[in-house]
Amino acid sequence: MASGRTSDMTTGDSLRKILLFALPLFIGTMFQQVYNLVDTVIAGHILGDSAVAAIGATSALYSVVLYFAVGLNSGYGIIVARSYGKKDIPKLKSAFAAMLTLNVGITALLTATALPLLGKLLRLLDTPEDIFAQAHEYIFIIFAGLIATILYNMCAGFLRAVGNSRTPLYFLILSCGINSLLDWIFIAKLGLGVAGAAYATLIATVVSAVAGFLYIVRTYPDYLPGLADFRPDGELMREMLSTGLSMALMNSVFALGSIILQKAINLLGTALITAHTASRKIYDFLMMPLSTIATATATFTSQNFGAGKMDRITAAIKKVLVIGIAWSLFSAVLSITAGKPLIALMLGTTDDTVISNGYLNLTLSTLFFFPLCVLLVMRMSMQSMGYKVTPVISSTIELAAKILSSLWFVPRYGYKAVAVTEPITWVLCAVFLVLIYRATYRKKLML
Repeated sequence: MASGRTSDMTTGDSLRKILLFALPLFIGTMFQQVYNLVDTVIAGHILGDSAVAAIGATSALYSVVLYFAVGLNSGYGIIVARSYGKKDIPKLKSAFAAMLTLNVGITALLTATALPLLGKLLRLLDTPEDIFAQAHEYIFIIFAGLIATILYNMCAGFLRAVGNSRTPLYFLILSCGINSLLDWIFIAKLGLGVAGAAYATLIATVVSAVAGFLYIVRTYPDYLPGLADFRPDGELMREMLSTGLSMALMNSVFALGSIILQKAINLLGTALITAHTASRKIYDFLMMPLSTIATATATFTSQNFGAGKMDRITAAIKKVLVIGIAWSLFSAVLSITAGKPLIALMLGTTDDTVISNGYLNLTLSTLFFFPLCVLLVMRMSMQSMGYKVTPVISSTIELAAKILSSLWFVPRYGYKAVAVTEPITWVLCAVFLVLIYRATYRKKLML
């Protein structure tokens, strides 16, 4: 057995296993959101609203490529976790070798393709001229360092697949501290503008990626692939790519919808871009417990699916959704009572247009957090159980709703239409996934 920390989730109290696994994920995601918030706070207070808008205007563009690559890793991680659940260590090693090979090749292709097109893509998104130069500078630096982001997520995905969610947390805490310090040095002291925020994020990510890789090499020698494991295995590659591409398409279709919606937001002006960016930062922070428990449930599901324990999976999902209800209520109350001062404090602004519209988006989003919880848990769990088409269809429903909103409702009703678009898509997709799961559950039991 490997000498590193692992967790077998196929036995014992299911909810306890999920929560113990989710806690480090939550803390790690919290630190990740903290240093994203630091970028926004420092940029807003030192550089002004236009800098926040410049960073926000690029977020959807970066997401579509990042989510595709991260989705691939999540899919690969499903195969690793299933192998771990089956105690099939030779296949685990081969899967890890395939992760390394595919990540390097695909990331190189994505980077080489994307960098020359960034300016045209920002124009296509109707990025306002007053923030265009800053937006292009920021996103170019981020894209140039895409390999570090992907390798970190690969290492974290491998560790989580074998039940270790604690170690990635330590690397994120280190990364968060480095990012916050460099943000202050690069922006406040050296005057590098939004480029300083991008450089700080990139350097912090490189540290996390290197630390994660070295830790795996030192701590999990029994799981490391040898030269023989890198030999092409047609059946394994097909399994890895079909699972990885399924999750990647699910993520990228979702992100493509966000790009289309961002284009509509960009046409509304810099103030509303700033409002949307600020509200997204806050509700992304509040969404962390939902996303982390969904990720933990996916790992639990992958291991138990590999072990053939379907009843255990369904019972755990029900317990997780009860927790989702409680957190959704808390988030809604907090947003309603403290949303406006939080937005003003984050940006250091008194602009009522920014604050009021940011508050509108924040409160509407958190009021619909429970459907979002159902969507996240079901989508990731179903991927882990071998559903390859249904989650992609749910993302396509999101895409269609965002296209309709961007082309029809936002031009007519303004930012209010933006604020209701995502909550509506969450409800539609959650209902769809639950119905499909209920209809096919018995078939899965027969596997």
